[in-house]
Amino acid sequence: MKRFILLLSCVLAVLTVSAQNVLRYSIAFPNAVHHEAEVTIDVPNAPAGPLLFRMSRSSPGRYATHEFGKNVYGVKATDSKGTTIPVVQVEGDVYRVDKHDGDVKISYTIYGNHVDGTYLAIDETHAHMNMPATFMWFPAMTDRAMNITFNDLEKYNWKVATQLKPTGARNTFTAPNLQYFMDSPTELSDFKLATWQDVNPGNKVQTLRVSSHGTADDQGVIDNYAKMVAKVVAEQKAVYGELPQFDHGEYTFLQDVNPDNNGDGMEHRNSTVITGSGSKIAGNEEAMLGTFSHEFFHAWNVERIRPKTLEPFDFSHANMSNELWFAEGFTQYYGNLILKRAGFRTEEQYQGVLSGILNGVLSAPGAKSFPATHMSRYAVFVDAGVSVDQSNYGNSFTSYYTYGAFVALGLDLRLRSEFKLTLDDYMQAVWKTHGKPEIPYTVPDLQNVLARLTNAAFAQDFFKRYVEGVDKNDYAKLLANAGLDLRKASPGKATMGPVRLTLLSNTGKNRVASATQNGSAAYNAGIDIGDYILKIGDKELNGTVNLNEIISQYKPGQSVAVTYEHKGVVKTSTLTFKEDESLTVVKLENPTPQQIQFRNDWLSSKAK
Repeated sequence: MKRFILLLSCVLAVLTVSAQNVLRYSIAFPNAVHHEAEVTIDVPNAPAGPLLFRMSRSSPGRYATHEFGKNVYGVKATDSKGTTIPVVQVEGDVYRVDKHDGDVKISYTIYGNHVDGTYLAIDETHAHMNMPATFMWFPAMTDRAMNITFNDLEKYNWKVATQLKPTGARNTFTAPNLQYFMDSPTELSDFKLATWQDVNPGNKVQTLRVSSHGTADDQGVIDNYAKMVAKVVAEQKAVYGELPQFDHGEYTFLQDVNPDNNGDGMEHRNSTVITGSGSKIAGNEEAMLGTFSHEFFHAWNVERIRPKTLEPFDFSHANMSNELWFAEGFTQYYGNLILKRAGFRTEEQYQGVLSGILNGVLSAPGAKSFPATHMSRYAVFVDAGVSVDQSNYGNSFTSYYTYGAFVALGLDLRLRSEFKLTLDDYMQAVWKTHGKPEIPYTVPDLQNVLARLTNAAFAQDFFKRYVEGVDKNDYAKLLANAGLDLRKASPGKATMGPVRLTLLSNTGKNRVASATQNGSAAYNAGIDIGDYILKIGDKELNGTVNLNEIISQYKPGQSVAVTYEHKGVVKTSTLTFKEDESLTVVKLENPTPQQIQFRNDWLSSKAK
């Protein structure tokens, strides 16, 4: 008995110390109409010595840096007696308190007026919060539990939609540590809510929720839309055989639709932010489903099937990864495939999706020179990163979303044709090996899973040539197995390459507004971004012109004189038109029964 009492006393002592170390956050909105909030953080038992605290420079699901610290001002600190403590701004987003008595209160004003998946937005209708854009944190205390109290809810008639766990205290939620807290976007508004339940193997019941704010749609529209989302969820569950075990048994889609929004989607462990720039859901349901499909697939692929390069996520700088071709690109592939399987895309629409994937890589100069792993690493520059100088991305970069989808398509079709397996089988194998046990992976790990599923030689060859190399699968041959023909979209059509002109009203000149593509007719003629095209052949380009109409007068291989102005100097060069190499995917007119069966097995519903 004495031993039991001693053990119980020790447990209670540990729990008491733990409770005393909880970081207590609070946010209020006295000036919501002007996009401001007031944040306070109570820090009990602060470590001895200078206390460092900061805003983030990156955010889960984003890979480039974002200067969230620019919207913070009025930073103050007090001790346990309420006495003001000097705050030193060490860097733009880093602050320090040099002396304290162990208990510190930090306060500051935060501004936010940008609705998307990355930033903070506040007005009298809602507070749309991405946590790294809203809350400071303490590098020395990232493992501490954190409570957050949302104030002024009754004032604005707001409710709370979040993956954070309620504490039982009024409007107060909790997270076990900084990683979870920062990965928990929160919507405060008078949103409409629709819910349904799913039963996982083992009779594990979980609740899925769609909270929708900002639309004029009635509850019936939201309920019907949730049923459509549920079909997407069911098809994705069929890929893996089960849903993830969501923390607290819930998953929440945080949807916000408003014409002033920035369209976006951002995945999180047990929720996802989806912002649309339309005026309503009704009539736009299927168009909006694409983002839902992509983001929910991330509940497996990237949130639990986690690249080692992103684990744990570092909020102080950009997070570089070799694996985004898989984390984002394979998700992109499935996002569209799932919509087809769920009945929200026709075969013709899906053929258009395939055409876009293939053109996006096969016609991209960057993909001819650099592999998918290289493009993944460049996310630190291109994932909504901000810069003022020009880049050469048109010739050096291919989106890892498109590149990854391209690789996924090739692997899916080859598994089906060569091994009587599917990409679903591969994703299930990766899930069981790395996702469900939450063991972060590397590129060699993905190859090893494929080797166990097929054989070592195939896996090594595929990764060497198509993931870490620049070879391309024979997609015409692969698609033919499904009764699909990959052909030129405009055979015999002349082109000078993708050239976008901007008319300068003050001069009437037409300026090249984007970098010309390496290998194109315009590029080979010496025409560059910023040049003014003055004349093609005998056609002067003054005022409003239709460039496609001018080019239509010529044939591939035909050469004409082109006059252009480069940095004030008028030049003449020879422009030799090329054939438009754009591709399209169409059905064969007389597919065999085997081809039809192959296509149906690939594209038909898998949900039970």
